Amino acid sequence: MPLTHLGNLPIKDFLRDYWQQKPLLIRNAFPDFESPLDGDELAGLALEEAVESRLVLEKGSSPWELRTGPFDEETFAQLPESHWTLLVQAVDQWVPEVQELLQCFRFLPDWRLDDIMVSYAADQGSVGPHFDYYDVFLLQGSGKRRWRLGQECDSQSPRIEGTPLNILQDFDATEDWVLEPGDMLYIPPGWAHWGTAEGDDCITYSIGFRAPSQAEVVTDVAQEIASQLTNDQRYRDPDPAPASNPGAIPPAAIERLREMVLEHLTEENLAQWFGHYMTEPKYPDLEPETPEETIDWREPGGTLYRHPASRFAYYHREGKPSLLFVDGEHFECAPALAERLCERLEVESGALLAVADEEGLALIDELVAEGKLWVVGLDDVGR
Repeated sequence: MPLTHLGNLPIKDFLRDYWQQKPLLIRNAFPDFESPLDGDELAGLALEEAVESRLVLEKGSSPWELRTGPFDEETFAQLPESHWTLLVQAVDQWVPEVQELLQCFRFLPDWRLDDIMVSYAADQGSVGPHFDYYDVFLLQGSGKRRWRLGQECDSQSPRIEGTPLNILQDFDATEDWVLEPGDMLYIPPGWAHWGTAEGDDCITYSIGFRAPSQAEVVTDVAQEIASQLTNDQRYRDPDPAPASNPGAIPPAAIERLREMVLEHLTEENLAQWFGHYMTEPKYPDLEPETPEETIDWREPGGTLYRHPASRFAYYHREGKPSLLFVDGEHFECAPALAERLCERLEVESGALLAVADEEGLALIDELVAEGKLWVVGLDDVGR
């Protein structure tokens, strides 16, 4: 279930006073928290070809050496005793218990949530002082990590040369905290931070968020709209005034150009692009796994579960069917069905049958056939 409080702070107060404004330390955010996986299990994931992983060695062959996975067991056997960190991306897609942790943050929209990166660090392991362009919650899973907060940064902040990591040249610490299991730190975009393991067995869960840059928005929106236009649609200037100077671009021409662009920046075009972009799978090459046994989802007592890698969102249109976005595609369906499919990560078949018309039933069949929704029979629930 989504969190209702961060410590003693109600979520609505957090969103009003801290979200994208200033950092917040939450002691005992998850009381009696036990890490869903240990360092050996995380290293096991980093051996897999399909899993994105990185190693950062502060004192490697070069300062802040970065290695990319997949790794082999010999790599881990040769690591030094201290000053290194293993980072594994999107662990929520591979470990159900970690995916359950992601559900706690559904007080923010699903389409804003990105993934959970998990890091394991040996003593003094770190990725250096840096900042992110997105919001992040840093939950301590096991061991201890010292977090220092610094100044607000931007793309012009000087970086250390000679490493692909965005490590800041200057770091002015303003806060200094040691987090233990269950403690969590929220950091808004642009705030410098530096985490260092205090002892071994340091595991941190980083809950990150999607935040397209304005450059990405402008570029991708233009490309998506352009893909729907024909070569016949061109700039026109009917009834132009005689040119006082053949080289002059008159304001009227710029106004026509502006109108031509704005004509295509409709609410629906923007909604379609945004829904596609924000629900695109993080790893589109990974095929959804389908249940070994096919179960008719219409059977009484059945439950449909969203595939861990699938992303759902919807957009209501006045006087039209809603747009349901699933993994970068959109489908038209009744508003009630879109809401029911997106409200929870699992839904009983009866609840869907109550709001689905014939087109809706066909849509659910398609999502089940593609592995976006898993079907579990009454006898299988809880296994």
